[in-house]
Amino acid sequence: MPDVSRDAGVLTDSRTDARLEQPRFWRVLLHNDDYTTQEFVVWVLETVFRKPPAEAFTIMMHVHQSGLGVAGIYTHEVAETKVQATRKLAEQNEFPLLVTMEPEPEVSPA
Repeated sequence: MPDVSRDAGVLTDSRTDARLEQPRFWRVLLHNDDYTTQEFVVWVLETVFRKPPAEAFTIMMHVHQSGLGVAGIYTHEVAETKVQATRKLAEQNEFPLLVTMEPEPEVSPA
């Protein structure tokens, strides 16, 4: 039952049962193309996404072989920043690398 108090004719209802929701996460996706070099993709994964070299290489190979791969999972604002940074670097280096983002599927509580 909420704590109700009267002060100068004002009814106050104090509740502490509010729950904070976890922020929704977003996947940053790299798309394969026939022009962007594998070395550039690895370099982007290492610099923009802060992946260690072995992990960057593994992600790049997955993108190369399957056509699409997850570079990382972040909050919306961080994902947008990483997408913009990757697009800018690709454009500066004259590569058509496509990078997009999509919401991470929501997990139902068990």
